[in-house]
Amino acid sequence: MPQTAPVVLTIAGFDPSSGAGVTADIKTIAAHGCYGVAAITAMTVQSSAGVKRVIPSDPQLLADTLEELAADVKVSAVHIGMLGSGEVADRVGRFLDTARLSHVVLDPILKASSGADLLDERGLGILKDKLLPLATVVTPNIDEATALTGMRIENVDDMKLAAQRLQEMGAKDVIVTGGHLERAIDLLSLKDGYIQIFKSDLVPSANTHGTGCAFSTSITCQLAQDRSLSTAVLIAKAYVTAAITNSYPIGNGPGPVNHMYQMKNHPRSGLTRKRASGRD
Repeated sequence: MPQTAPVVLTIAGFDPSSGAGVTADIKTIAAHGCYGVAAITAMTVQSSAGVKRVIPSDPQLLADTLEELAADVKVSAVHIGMLGSGEVADRVGRFLDTARLSHVVLDPILKASSGADLLDERGLGILKDKLLPLATVVTPNIDEATALTGMRIENVDDMKLAAQRLQEMGAKDVIVTGGHLERAIDLLSLKDGYIQIFKSDLVPSANTHGTGCAFSTSITCQLAQDRSLSTAVLIAKAYVTAAITNSYPIGNGPGPVNHMYQMKNHPRSGLTRKRASGRD
C-alpha cells in the first residue's frame, strides 16, 4: 500500500493566470511531494498585467468548506495567503482557533505588485490582532512588514527590529523576506530569540510573479514533512531561486515563476536538452 503524502491546506485567493493564489499553491505543494487541498478566499480579475478586481468569497461558504475539509482529511500544515476582506479574515481566524492545526504559515498579502489592495482596513486589523497570534510562522516581505509595524525597513538591522516588533504584536516565528534589496536577503527570527540570515544573489529575470506565494507555500510543505524551520527556509529559498531561473513569460506582464521546473517533460527542460545536444 503506498504511503500517504502529507496533506497541505492552502487558504488563498484565485489568480486566473496561475502565477499566484491557490492554483500556484497547488502546483508548489505537488512539486514538494505533498497533497494539496484548498479553500478560496476571493476571486480576482487579473492577468500577468496586474489585478483589475477583487471579489471576496461568501464567508459562510468559506467556513463550510474549511470545516468539511478538516473533518475529512488529516491536515499536516496550513498556508494562508490573500484574504480579501475583514469578514473572510474573521472566518479564517475562527476556523484556526477551533481546529488548532499544526504548522500555520501566514503570508500577510496586502497589495498586489500592480498596486491593487488585496485586503481592506478591517481585514488588516483582524490580521494583526487575531491571525498573527494564531500563526506559527509569519512570512512578510519588507513592504508588508512595514505596513504591519509602521517601521521603515532599509537594511538587515531594520529587518531584525521589524521581526521583533511583530513578535511583540503576538507573532511567534517570523521570516522577513528582502527580495527587493540589493541582494536577496531573508531573515529568520525565532520566538526563542535565535536569528538566522539567508543570503543569495538576485536572479536577473522579469518572471517573478508569485515568488512570495511559492516561498511561503514551500515552507509550509517542508514543515508538513517535519523539517525544522531553518531547513524549511533554506529549501524554500533554493526552490524559488530555481523556479525563477527556469521561468518563462506567458503574457504581457511579469511572467510567473516555474513551479514545476523539475518535471522532465517541461518545455524548459526540453529546451535545455536540445541545447545540450547541439540542436536548435
